[in-house]
Amino acid sequence: MTSGSIQRPPNGGASTSTRARGMAGLLSAALPVLVIGGLLYAAFFIKPRVQVASVQPATIERRDIFYGVSMASPGVIWAAGQQGKIVRSTDRGVSWAPQANGTQAHLQAIAVWDAERAVAVGNDLTILSTGDGGKTWRKAAAIGGVPAAKLLRVRAYDPGIAWAVGERGTVLRSSDHGISWQAKSTKDDATWNDVAFVGRNGWMVGEFGRIRQTIDGGANWTSVTAPVKSSLNAVAFRDERNGVAVGTGGVVVVTTDSGASWQLLPSITDQHIFDVLWDGSRWLLAGDKGLLLAADSRAQTWTDASAGISATWHTQIDGRDGRYALAGYGITVTDLAAAKQGMGANK
Repeated sequence: MTSGSIQRPPNGGASTSTRARGMAGLLSAALPVLVIGGLLYAAFFIKPRVQVASVQPATIERRDIFYGVSMASPGVIWAAGQQGKIVRSTDRGVSWAPQANGTQAHLQAIAVWDAERAVAVGNDLTILSTGDGGKTWRKAAAIGGVPAAKLLRVRAYDPGIAWAVGERGTVLRSSDHGISWQAKSTKDDATWNDVAFVGRNGWMVGEFGRIRQTIDGGANWTSVTAPVKSSLNAVAFRDERNGVAVGTGGVVVVTTDSGASWQLLPSITDQHIFDVLWDGSRWLLAGDKGLLLAADSRAQTWTDASAGISATWHTQIDGRDGRYALAGYGITVTDLAAAKQGMGANK
């Protein structure tokens, strides 16, 4: 072989570089097919595992409105409000648990006998009762001859007695812890906002300054002249003789003769007052714009106790031993034990 001849690879084949270029071309051509095949396999045979964090809604949300609150003890509190919502706390209001009850009607008030038995009332003559701490609620049967009026307040008394009042002169009584009810309505078509009993003596207050009184356990009611014509929203008695009723425009009226006559106190506020409570040693008033006032047993001089209370309206207040819960936008729980000791009680 001369030095000028061209040397070829053995067997007369292509060079190594030529073969490499050929293999690369084949892989390039096959790559789209491989990719599509892999995607199809993943779509049909590989199930994705997605981990989603469970987000539970808050029991009490900012938009929740509660109209009624009742405290079985400083540790056990119930509240009821819009769209049938009922919540219960067993740790002095630190945490709350919702209670299913099967109604969407607005609930205007709730009252308790103890930590297990309670009754709630509201729109369209809705009445719910529980005997197991709210695990189950039962709706009261229809009451013959009573229109589907809004019930505005319910009060619970031993042994198993409850009274409820509302629109269209509706007055109801239960003797079995709120399971069944009998009509005790007055003849006048008035709205009754609250009712209170001490033994067989009872009182109702309502629109246009109406007050009624019974001395026979509610079998008969008589009208009492009030010193105001504005609506009275709530009434409470500390014993058979001494009581306080409150109303719109800051009205406070008191009685010392079992409700036979009432005295209008000088103006102590221009805010609407929605509820009054005797806690065993002092009076408390709750109302619009965070209003919370306290007085000793004579109910003549009232002091501001609203420090730390949200500046919203509060429709009802309940409590004892210096611990109180207020219904309104959400539920406000406050401890006024220090103020209680400082005020003292004059009996």
